[in-house]
Amino acid sequence: MPRVKRSVASRKKRRKVLDQAKGYWGLKKSSYRYAKEQVDHSLTYAYRDRKNKKRTFRRLWIMRINAAARANGLSYNQFIAGLKEAEIELDRKVLADLAVSDPQAFGAIAEKAKSALASQST
Repeated sequence: MPRVKRSVASRKKRRKVLDQAKGYWGLKKSSYRYAKEQVDHSLTYAYRDRKNKKRTFRRLWIMRINAAARANGLSYNQFIAGLKEAEIELDRKVLADLAVSDPQAFGAIAEKAKSALASQST
């Protein structure tokens, strides 16, 4: 079996890790040993936080919808139930954007939800 010289491949592997570690503090940006450790952690955090970002934004949208719904005399739960009853299919992202950028339009939607709830209870 022929002998394999790994100089080029090894350098390429180390260079890749050090390029990924650009911008880190201290030895983490220049020492392969520490850079590799930090890059591994960073990639783990990036994967985890791509999932968490979705949760965080949904929480933000719900807070904004709740605040706007309360300004229109409904709780968040009542508002969402009223939307389902009125068969208005807007997702939370759009509703939160409306609540912030166009309160009059959100108010109109809230009135429809309120009337749908009132007609359902009678």
